[in-house]
Amino acid sequence: MPFQLPPVTRNLLIANIAVYLLQLLLGDVLVMHFALWPWGPDRFLPTPEGMVAIGFRPWQLVTYAFMHGGLEHIAFNMLALYMFGGPIERLFGGREFLLYYFVCLIVAAVAQLMVVQWFTHGFYPTLGASGAIFGLLLAFGIMYPHEKMMLIFLPVPMPAWLFVSGYAVIELVLGVTGTQAGVAHFAHLGGMLGGYVLIEYWRGRLPIKPKRRLMR
Repeated sequence: MPFQLPPVTRNLLIANIAVYLLQLLLGDVLVMHFALWPWGPDRFLPTPEGMVAIGFRPWQLVTYAFMHGGLEHIAFNMLALYMFGGPIERLFGGREFLLYYFVCLIVAAVAQLMVVQWFTHGFYPTLGASGAIFGLLLAFGIMYPHEKMMLIFLPVPMPAWLFVSGYAVIELVLGVTGTQAGVAHFAHLGGMLGGYVLIEYWRGRLPIKPKRRLMR
């Protein structure tokens, strides 16, 4: 895989790392205002400066995806962005790739909000680029179905379409059963759903047709 990354992928990597460094510098301030909080009435949380109103704000649908919950969290996401972002950006083109990335992260956010609102009724922040990353993973599985992939803890090569399909099933099972608390499994699935719908739209397979088909 070439080290030279196309510009959008490179800039997304830089932006995510820069925001993470700001998180380390500013503490919980960014999480309180820019992570994804459940919609509904604000809640007041104590801070050294006093009580602060915390709740959903529209910009959080995007900003949450540039924040991370620790070094391991950002390391895995940025490794995946490095691995899959370059090939997909070269295939889609920079503008379409950026649109795809943001559609995936926004649909992931909406999916997470719906699950929290209707099922868990919890009040906790969601953060991380995982929804967009799972969208990139789906795109790789669709566009390069026969490329070999394997899990770190299961070094058995398998075609990309099988890897992605199996990963989606695992995420669904983990989400439905409530396994791995603290992991936004339905946000991951939402990112994949957003990516799939956009790819099908670009292929001209939806009732609403694009002005021009961008891929077969």
